[in-house]
Amino acid sequence: MRTITVSRFGDPSVLEQVELPTPEPGEGELRVAVTAAGVGWLDTLIRRGDGPEVFAVEPPYVPGGAVAGTVDAVGAGVDETWLGKVVVSSAVGGYGGGYADTVIALPDETFPVPAGLDPQHALALLNDGSTALALLEKTPVAAGERVLVSPGVGGLGSLLVQLARAAGATVIAAVRGGEKAAIARKLGAEPVDYSTADWTGEVLARTGGHRLDVVFDGVGGELGAASLALLKNGGRFSGYGMSSGAETVIGDADHARLSVVDMAQLVGFWPDNPRRVREVLRQAAEGTLTPVIGATYPLSEAATAHADIEARRYTGKTLLVP
Repeated sequence: MRTITVSRFGDPSVLEQVELPTPEPGEGELRVAVTAAGVGWLDTLIRRGDGPEVFAVEPPYVPGGAVAGTVDAVGAGVDETWLGKVVVSSAVGGYGGGYADTVIALPDETFPVPAGLDPQHALALLNDGSTALALLEKTPVAAGERVLVSPGVGGLGSLLVQLARAAGATVIAAVRGGEKAAIARKLGAEPVDYSTADWTGEVLARTGGHRLDVVFDGVGGELGAASLALLKNGGRFSGYGMSSGAETVIGDADHARLSVVDMAQLVGFWPDNPRRVREVLRQAAEGTLTPVIGATYPLSEAATAHADIEARRYTGKTLLVP
């Protein structure tokens, strides 16, 4: 099988296509012939050696995890009705294994794609959609509240925007550039360009001077720190990412005046993930939740995909196609 392997931590050039033996599913496992694999900021951080400790890996490894495809083999003890099903799944064993044309997975972590739903859309929802739903369960928003989503049109952010809008919130999307601003408007959000010097002032201008009720922060670093000042006393801050390379540092004063959850919340989402995946797939099949697919690359061009993500030359979800 064809895989993309990281032989050492470093820049995108360390992503190399390697031929490995095609695996057979063991007892309790199934095999997926992959038609698309998900790529995200987390993959780039891990490849550089800067990933969160919970996702610690050592080279050589195959990046990624989330895939769409067709079940083409099952191991002992697995219901043979899985054979031929179009599914989304995650490679077995935690992080890693997704950048490949073949993946071994577990039935409990594999989900049939509903009729009428594009498998690539289902893949874009597998991790990002379930996480967006979990973030809003942990930090709910109510009708009439003012919410900032940062970044606002990434794979996860674009879904947070839609779910918060469906709850009746007024949503401001932190974006960079006119193309992403246009996407944010289509999703029903007010875009603010966070690459400008006074982007926080622009947020307050959009709210008529009112501070925010909720911030969902997937960027971290200086941008995340700046967003804290936009929250009113008693506001809620939900940190879920660090695409800047660093988590948002929250001082004692902000802890005292705000309700804060940080990236540690993500681990707690995992046990209930299957329920959330089924829910977001249902919403997508009904047309009430639509992921933004930004770009697809051949599997062999994984390095280009990583370089474009790091240079922020992307919108929505990035996919690799074997």
